[in-house]
Amino acid sequence: MQALAVFPSQKHLQLVEVPPPKLQRATDVLLRVREVGLCGTDREIVSFEHGSPPPGSDHLILGHETLAEVAEVGPGAHSLRRGDLVVPIVRRPCSHPECRPCRAGRSDFCTTGDFTERGIKHADGYLTEYVVDDEEYLVKVPGPLADVAVLIEPLTVVSKAAIQARAISERLPYEPGFQRALVLGAGPVGLLGAMALIANGYETVVFSREPEGGDKGKLVHSLGGSYVSAASQPIESLTDKTGEFDVVFEAVGFAPVMMAAAHSLRANGVVALTGIPPEGKAPELNIGLFLREMVLRNQVIFGTVNAGRRDYLAAIQQLEQFMILFPESVRKLITSRRPLGEASRMLTHRDGIKSVVQLSSRAA
Repeated sequence: MQALAVFPSQKHLQLVEVPPPKLQRATDVLLRVREVGLCGTDREIVSFEHGSPPPGSDHLILGHETLAEVAEVGPGAHSLRRGDLVVPIVRRPCSHPECRPCRAGRSDFCTTGDFTERGIKHADGYLTEYVVDDEEYLVKVPGPLADVAVLIEPLTVVSKAAIQARAISERLPYEPGFQRALVLGAGPVGLLGAMALIANGYETVVFSREPEGGDKGKLVHSLGGSYVSAASQPIESLTDKTGEFDVVFEAVGFAPVMMAAAHSLRANGVVALTGIPPEGKAPELNIGLFLREMVLRNQVIFGTVNAGRRDYLAAIQQLEQFMILFPESVRKLITSRRPLGEASRMLTHRDGIKSVVQLSSRAA
């Protein structure tokens, strides 16, 4: 069977032939891959910015935003059966006994950095017809979500940020009441973040580069949010038009915008950073003023990466909510579905919001 793999040492991306996998351990599950979403991380890997093959291999099979169907289960796997739909958890724990998060099943908080990530770091991904995974890392998905379930993995980024933001907000000695939110970026994660905020009653503004009359702006309006284009309103003066925000959800990974976001925050507000900016010269910043504002206004800025099982379960619940509130808008996030043979081009020629590689849509 075929798989899409990157060869970092050769700086090469190609389809390769791989043998069909077999169950090895009692808790192994054979998965027939249905769909794999492509994201910025995949594009960075095929640009050779990062990405590490499994030990002893010269290539890494790509793909981590996955919807799969259970084809076979090992004798020790008891929570899944043939035909179930599942989403795999991407990050796997390190082996260090002293890493308490990994030992507690929360490798997304790993303290050693020696974790593995399917399709990203030291473990092959899912851009192939069949894979084997351990039952422990598979999250069951309700059948009615099948046509949009490939969005669950990116939605876990939003779910984890929301859980952490709520925990931070609990420090407040009062009920905050009506709140306003700013979303930076109108990619898949940014738009999913906007959906979550709007669904939870926030007056939400999305700020991004695309023109205000474009497809993304129309999509935001269809959700009940507002859209502001960077072409017509610089981030530095955004609050002159909109006012300050209680919550800022960042999904751009561009340092100047990330830093400017803090200046749009109200007293007692929270900024959740999910983008990873490239290394380089830092933007000009008055550090003293920045820190002074954080202290005097009780503000919190935190970063969040990856997700654990709790976040996957929360993402499934959120997606169910979205499909009640604005189902057609959710479906519009997936702008193209192509076969595996076109995946290389999809990675190098970005088109639309979310591109998905479709490997199988039939029951196993």
